[in-house]
Amino acid sequence: MSAPAPRIALQGVTKAFGSKHVLRGIDLEVAKGESLVIIGGSGTGKSVMLKTILGLITPDAGSIRVDGAEVVGLKGRALAAHQARFGMLFQGGALFDSLPVWRNISFAVRGSAAVRRAAALDNLARVGLGEDVADLRPSALSGGMQKRVALARAIAMRPEIVFFDEPTTGLDPIMADVINALIRELVSELGITALTITHDMSSVRKIADRVAMIYEGRIIWHGPREQIDNPDNPYVDQFVHGRAEGPIRMQVRKL
Repeated sequence: MSAPAPRIALQGVTKAFGSKHVLRGIDLEVAKGESLVIIGGSGTGKSVMLKTILGLITPDAGSIRVDGAEVVGLKGRALAAHQARFGMLFQGGALFDSLPVWRNISFAVRGSAAVRRAAALDNLARVGLGEDVADLRPSALSGGMQKRVALARAIAMRPEIVFFDEPTTGLDPIMADVINALIRELVSELGITALTITHDMSSVRKIADRVAMIYEGRIIWHGPREQIDNPDNPYVDQFVHGRAEGPIRMQVRKL
């Protein structure tokens, strides 16, 4: 019996913007129900890679398959149907401040106002928030509460796949741990396939089943979460332990 196709599979994916080559041949697989975390420095292509999977950016070359079906080149309704399979937690939350919390969460939910509000309240409960915040504007919430509302919105349509873009940025360590625990719990409970971008190694250790590192537009290492502290790769070792000295050289302007 053959093994099931990975939920997401990238092979030889490249993307350049003018003379800047961002993705230089990405090869990566994400299994169904897996939580994969992508680490790597700023400007290494993490966000561009996610956008190619979503179909927001068309790669210059390579294959992107979701459940075995090629998605590069999708347009119109086919692209919309592909994108509807994904939820997204944006780095800044990206909530609509002109809308109350419940309408933010149920923005893509179809049905009457009563149906949409009920769906919003259910998802608020899943992230540990009560009905008392449903009619507030996002600006009235703390950063951690805004992040939880954004997480509720990301799962409102029960997507098969959720992308988390720096989910703990701007949060204090305690709230960051709360968000990490929520993500881990929701992925497990809902059977979601999760792909996370983060610089926060605490998040990596809490969220990931498996970790991959991108450097200069390529995946240079991947392995189970338990191996990140002893990865047998000098680039990963330097990044994970935050060392200034190592093969990764930062361009710092002299004063």
